Amino acid sequence: MYSLNTALLRLIPVAFTLVGFGSSIQSAEAQTTFPFDTVYDTVVTLTPINTDVSQALIVGFNPNAPYGLTNFRSFNNYSRIDPTTGNLVFVQDASRFGLSGLPIGGEEFSGNGADKLFGNSTATAAFDFPNNTLSGTGTINITGGAGRFSGASGILNFTEVEPLNEDPTAPLIGKAFLKGSFQIPQQVPEPATNAALIGIGMIAIWLRHKRKLS
Repeated sequence: MYSLNTALLRLIPVAFTLVGFGSSIQSAEAQTTFPFDTVYDTVVTLTPINTDVSQALIVGFNPNAPYGLTNFRSFNNYSRIDPTTGNLVFVQDASRFGLSGLPIGGEEFSGNGADKLFGNSTATAAFDFPNNTLSGTGTINITGGAGRFSGASGILNFTEVEPLNEDPTAPLIGKAFLKGSFQIPQQVPEPATNAALIGIGMIAIWLRHKRKLS
């Protein structure tokens, strides 16, 4: 006679397998992708640190920016001219220019609510003296967020154009064009619960059936 105890002993590994399978699904993550394509009106302020390096603050605004991220701020950027190309190079870690004790820079997108994006960037800018403009290109690496964008990651590419000012200490007024996307993780716990419950239910039905046959 096939005993109930024997059945239980044989089904224990099956139960653990089903629970383990559910747990592995529970830890899996899906991602929601948010396209990002917009233009900010910008103001760039350059503050000399020494004869070679300046600190740049960039603030931008667009009342119609995607996801309510109307405000853009790029802070603690450090720039100096590359003698090889004549272009400005922007970094957010002044130690790359041999300077210490200065804060690390970053990027922040925000609006009226709790939703925010954080990141860091690198950029270069070329002087176009015939057209009296400064044209920059670069990349923003999204490294986190707040609100519904918590845990965000992604890449935004940008170009930026500002007319040069005869006063080198005056802010530069221009536009920044950003395009790319970012993702946020989404937990998917439901399959774990379903797999475990289905497995336990199947075991219970099988045991009842065997008990009737015994």
